Amino acid sequence: MTPSWDDLRIFLTLAREGTLTTAAKALGVSHPTVARRVAALERQIGARLFERLPDRFVPTSAGEELLGDTEAMERAALSIDRRSAGLSDTVRGVVRLSAGEAMSALLARHLPELRRQLAEIEFELVASHTLANLSRREADLLIREQVPDLGDIVARKLGRVAYAIYAHPALAVARLGPATMKAVPWVAFDDDHAYMPGQRWLADRLDGTRPAVRGNNWLVLHEAVRAGAGFAILPCYLGDPDPGLQRMGGVIAEVFADQWLLVHRDLRALPRMRAAMDAVVDLFQRERAVLEGRSPRNSFTGDVSRPGAR
Repeated sequence: MTPSWDDLRIFLTLAREGTLTTAAKALGVSHPTVARRVAALERQIGARLFERLPDRFVPTSAGEELLGDTEAMERAALSIDRRSAGLSDTVRGVVRLSAGEAMSALLARHLPELRRQLAEIEFELVASHTLANLSRREADLLIREQVPDLGDIVARKLGRVAYAIYAHPALAVARLGPATMKAVPWVAFDDDHAYMPGQRWLADRLDGTRPAVRGNNWLVLHEAVRAGAGFAILPCYLGDPDPGLQRMGGVIAEVFADQWLLVHRDLRALPRMRAAMDAVVDLFQRERAVLEGRSPRNSFTGDVSRPGAR
């Protein structure tokens, strides 16, 4: 009897996760179910597929052989799933859109108009700065600052995001020069997120002084600055519309991030995907001035030295 895809999928997940607990969590089933189905698969095949070590399951040589074939079956199943989704010719259904935390906040701000344009599309908005797997349909569309080197991904440039320095109005200073920058309190990303836009620029100017408050996403930094915890570099589309923040000078010319809309090539012709992509592109075009920091409503009007301003 040929093993079922359900059993093989459980085998594949356990091989990847290494433990019954994590495999069960990934599959959304119980711990005993994983153990029972793997044992049944071993009896059906007539070979032991895993070495049961104290802390994890490790594929045997027979398991390694089966693993390659099962991964090929998974790729075929995922391809069928993506291609079958494209057989529909109606602009309706679910579109799962993944973007960074701050960009997700911008999209959420415009969800009412997106829903008016695409009334029969249900949006699932996922806030994450990690790369979702488009092949596995972890998301349908991604907005990211880099284009991954993957042959199945189609990219469309949306625009460029500018960054500037913001603070609570009570902390505003007459001139934010080099000495003042080292003297005022700062809010920035933690060491694990030092790659985020503006963090290296700031570190160079603080010359070894660490920000007093550190976080791991833009919304945490935004809230800390609004509360008066210090100065921070923020995306202009996050800082400028906030009446509780003061922009200190112009945009920082050296700090910017291009934004890309990513889709799997098997899904790009799907009507609801095309409609959602066109709506996102149109939104970025209409919000271009905000994204590029050219429409500030709350810039400081005093004598501010504008680091890197353009």
